[in-house]
Formats: sequence, structure tokens, C-alpha cells
Amino acid sequence: MTQTLHNAKESNAESAPPSPRTRWAILGVVLAADVLDLLDSTITNIAAPTIAKDLGGGTTLIQWLGASYALALGVLLVLGGRLGDKYGRRTLFLTGLAGFTAASVACGLAPSPGTLVAARLAQGAFGALVIPQGFGILGATWPRDQIGKAYSLFGPVMGLSAVGGPILAGFLIDTDIGGLGWRAMFLINLVLGGAALLTAVRLLPRDTGDRTVTVDGPGSALLAATMLTLLSALIESSAHGWTTKNLLLLTAGAALFAAFCHRQRTAANPLIQPSLLHNRGFTSGLVLGIVFFAAVAGLLYVVSLFFQQALGRSPAGAALGLMPLSAGIVIAAIACYRLIGTLGRRLVLLGLFITLAGTGYLLTLVATSGTDTGSWALVPPLLVIGLGMGACFGSIYDVTIGDIAQSEAGSAGGSLGAVQQLANAIGAAAVTTVYFRALKPTGGGEAHATTLSLTAVAAVTLLCCPLVRLLPLKAPEDQHH
Repeated sequence: MTQTLHNAKESNAESAPPSPRTRWAILGVVLAADVLDLLDSTITNIAAPTIAKDLGGGTTLIQWLGASYALALGVLLVLGGRLGDKYGRRTLFLTGLAGFTAASVACGLAPSPGTLVAARLAQGAFGALVIPQGFGILGATWPRDQIGKAYSLFGPVMGLSAVGGPILAGFLIDTDIGGLGWRAMFLINLVLGGAALLTAVRLLPRDTGDRTVTVDGPGSALLAATMLTLLSALIESSAHGWTTKNLLLLTAGAALFAAFCHRQRTAANPLIQPSLLHNRGFTSGLVLGIVFFAAVAGLLYVVSLFFQQALGRSPAGAALGLMPLSAGIVIAAIACYRLIGTLGRRLVLLGLFITLAGTGYLLTLVATSGTDTGSWALVPPLLVIGLGMGACFGSIYDVTIGDIAQSEAGSAGGSLGAVQQLANAIGAAAVTTVYFRALKPTGGGEAHATTLSLTAVAAVTLLCCPLVRLLPLKAPEDQHH
């Protein structure tokens, strides 16, 4: 009887709604986890040349630093959401945050390029366990009529993190705190992640999950093998050209992708619901998202390399040089928050045109001035590119889900988030491959390599434009703010 009463009290305590103060603290923990993920996905854009100089590994390491994190995060993002449904969001959130913090320390202590890339893969994998749980946790702790207040903070906080992350990374490298150099930007996660973990252990509500939820492990494994093989082929080709080995890797990647597609058609619970792939608007948005996010991910990496390798900027100087682009993203994202309901897919097309105009402007500037390009001259094109990117970031996926069923919204959102991360990995590898191949002894200098890379980005962005007319006309009504 005593045990029964104890269990009843425990159950009542767990089901009691948290106080307003506790709810805000839980929101702080979820935001902190998302900020850590965003910071660690962008810091190597700035730090990669410094890390490669210190550890060796050359251009291959520079390319893998960003691609490895995005690869693991993208492949496991949908799986992480399903595992949270199965085993409980609290369990997955705590496991992911603890693993992410430990992997960050491993990055900071890495003695070689191989161990650093492995640690970055682990960071992304554990991040994929954390990120999908956030909105579910907030939905379970915030009243329906107030949860909009919580969600409204994500945009500004993520925007500030996108601007501040590279600056923080550059500052930590340049100040060389305790002689740690670039390692400090990973080791700081021991403090930030540790504090978030301790708070999460104390505050997050317990949930048991649903053991009947099925997880498509084989599908995730095939997707991981596909992406790893294709990225290996791309990155290795930038250093050694399209050798027989790299062509075999490319062929193997195509075969693995075919196997993944077959798995999605035949599995009882595939990673992507088959009905979504039969929706023309959704599949068009999926393809558009892959192409556009790949292009701009490569562009960001190349511009950062141009600042440091061609213009001789320090990491902090490169981060400050990218501020106009980050500011443009934030400004456009805020402005488009309300415009999406009125303009619908026309806003996507506008964003693509603005990105294309900014890229063309920057391309002309680099082609004519080369390494003599002045710092202030780069501000206008980078700001324009940022405005275009921000307009697309805030609209492509909102419009893509414009005509899907409500029951498919969760699967669609998870699939689109995963695709964005995978596109980041592909784009960073593909565009930097163009860049580094152009730097070979038979090629030109940094300005020539940047010009070719920007040309590739502009061409890919232009190819996105015809896809817009296949998107749904409008975003869902609940996206109209």
C-alpha cells in the first residue's frame, strides 16, 4: 500500500504542470542546446585554415571539418526524433547533450586530423539526438495558448547566434586563451554544455515514450553510407583528381542511394512518408532546398577562405568581414516573417534573384580587383547576398509544406530539416572542391579559385529558379503571421 501511494504521488508530481518560472527555464535549456548546435555548425567555416595549419591534413581536413558535422546531423536527425518518441524525449535530450559535450572536448583535445573528424562526426550524431526533442518538450510543458511566446524567441536567438558564432570563434583563436588557440572554441562547450546538462537534469519532465514506435535503422544506415561515400569521392577528388578509386567511390555512392530509395519504398515505417514523395509541391521544394542550401553553404565556406587565404585576414577579421552577410540574413528573415502569408512562393523567387544579384556583384568585384579588393568594397555584395539568403531561409520550407496533410506535417518538417543539413555537407564539399582544384599548380591563385567557385554558385542558384513555379502557391495558414 505504501509503495502504491508513493507511486501515485510520483505520478501526480510528474503530471503537475510546471510553474511559469520553470517553463521559462526549460525554454532556456532548449534554446541553449539549439544555440550550441548552430555555433558548432558554423565555427569551422572560420577556424578551418588555422586548424589545418596546426594539425596538418591540408585541404582535405578543411573540407571534412564542416561536412562531417553536417553529415552526421543530417543523416540522424529524423532517426533522433523517432528515438525520442520511442524512448522518451527527456532521455534522448540528456543523452544527446552529454554526448555532444563529451565530443566537443574530444574535438578540443584531438591530436590528429583523423581524430578531429571522428569527434566532429560524434558531435553531429549526438546533436541529432538533442535537436528534435526541443519542440516536443516545449509542447509538453507550455500551455497551448502561450506556446507562441516560446516559439517567437527562436528566430531572434538563432539570428544573433548566427552572427555571433563566427565572431566568437575568431576571437577565441586570435586571443589564444591559455595557449589553446583554436581548441578553446570546442573546449568552451564543456562549460556551456555542462551547465545546460545540469539544468536539464533538474528541470525536464519525465516521459516514458512509446515502445511501439518503429525506427528505420537500416534506412538510416543506407543513407549514412551513401552520403559518406559520395562526400569521400568529392573531397578526395579535390586533392588527387578523379582517380579510379574516386570514380569507384562515386559509383558505390550511387548504388547505395538506389538501395536507400528502394528501402524507402518497401519499409513499413520509412524515414520519409511515401505520400510526401507523391506530392509534387513537396518533392519540388525538397529538390529546391537541397540545391539552394548546398550552393549557399559552399559560398559561405569559400568567402571565408577568400578572406583568410587571399586577403590575409585573421580568423577574427574574417568573421567581422562576414558580418554584413549575417546581418542581411537576420534582417530579411525578420522582414519575411510576415510577408510569407501574402507573397507565398513569389517570396522564394525574390530571394533567389537577390542572392543571384549579390553573388554576381561579388563575382565581378573579385574578378576585377582580385586580392586588391578592399574591405569596404565587399560590404554591399555580402549584404545583398545575406538579404537573398534570409528571404529564402524564411520561405522555402514554409511554402514547401503548403499543401500537405496535417498528419504529415511532423514527418515533413523532420525530413526537410535533415535535408538542409545534408545539403550543407554536400555544398561545402562540392564548392570547396572547385576552389581547391583551381588552386592546384596548373590553376590560378586564390582570386581565380574564388571566381570559379562563385560562378558555380551563381549557376546553381539560377537553376533553382524554374523549380519555384512547381511549389505550392502559399504557405499553410498557421504560417501567416
